[in-house]
Amino acid sequence: MNDLQNMAELDNDEETPERERASKRSTWISVVVNVFLTLSQVIAGFISGSQGLIADGIHSLSDLVADFVVLLAIHHSKKEADDDHHYGHQRYENAASLVLGSLLLAVGGGMIWAAAHKLQTPESIPTVHVIALWVALGALLAKELLFRYMLAVAERVRSSMLVANAWHARSDAASSLVVALGIGGNLLGFPLLDPIAALIVGFMVARMGWTFTWNALHDLTDRAATEEQVAGIAAEILATPGVLGLHDLKTRKTGDMILADVHLEIDGQLTVTEGHDIAHRARLNVMARHPVLYLMTHVDPAPGTAKNSEFEASTASRA
Repeated sequence: MNDLQNMAELDNDEETPERERASKRSTWISVVVNVFLTLSQVIAGFISGSQGLIADGIHSLSDLVADFVVLLAIHHSKKEADDDHHYGHQRYENAASLVLGSLLLAVGGGMIWAAAHKLQTPESIPTVHVIALWVALGALLAKELLFRYMLAVAERVRSSMLVANAWHARSDAASSLVVALGIGGNLLGFPLLDPIAALIVGFMVARMGWTFTWNALHDLTDRAATEEQVAGIAAEILATPGVLGLHDLKTRKTGDMILADVHLEIDGQLTVTEGHDIAHRARLNVMARHPVLYLMTHVDPAPGTAKNSEFEASTASRA
């Protein structure tokens, strides 16, 4: 049992620094890319007269702000448990995802308002310069590559916050595609397509912002782990020697980790020490092989075990 505990602690010690390094590296790469994209898109948008490209540049700016929110969350979520946070600071990741979602909602709403205002005065829509198309296509390629890189890192280190930030980058790639099509249509003699592209981008961003906000709110209000995760935890517990059954398995998310409570059914003839050892082994098994921060166990005598049966028989005879 000590070997198992040491293995679990070693895995956690190796995983946390690696995860932190990967998270910071991917986020700083995103910062550099978004600084370049924001400047190039906004400047080119004003020079070429493309509202869609300016909107896409503002979207890139929101990515830049989001990157710094993620870096702040990474810094705080790695802190150990303290007197005010007995289970650690993992929920900073959930809070960061909530901020990211709110940011996307605000940016999307602003895009929708600006595009709608432009569509009400079509005579004011200029024919854009061809440079806008090249900048939009370049931004599309850069954002798609950034998305694929960030998502690969997020899945490798199993961070929902980084997944959210990666899909934020994908929303930028999708928006750049729409903007490129709108600019192309404008150059072909359909000026309304540029603000229409900006309007579509606004709706895309707002929809994704709502999704992230809703999911983060659920996690912050103790949403349970997925059915697959719960089933895996239950199977791990039942595979522990000495565990005859379980009931009242409850889970809740904290960052990308899980807090769980369970009642273990153990032979009623065992001593308190023996029951404790079985529960401790089950806890270590689960924490070593699943993303569980802590498993709280309560030991119950299994139905039909000797001491429980003798008590029931004695009660029945008195009746």
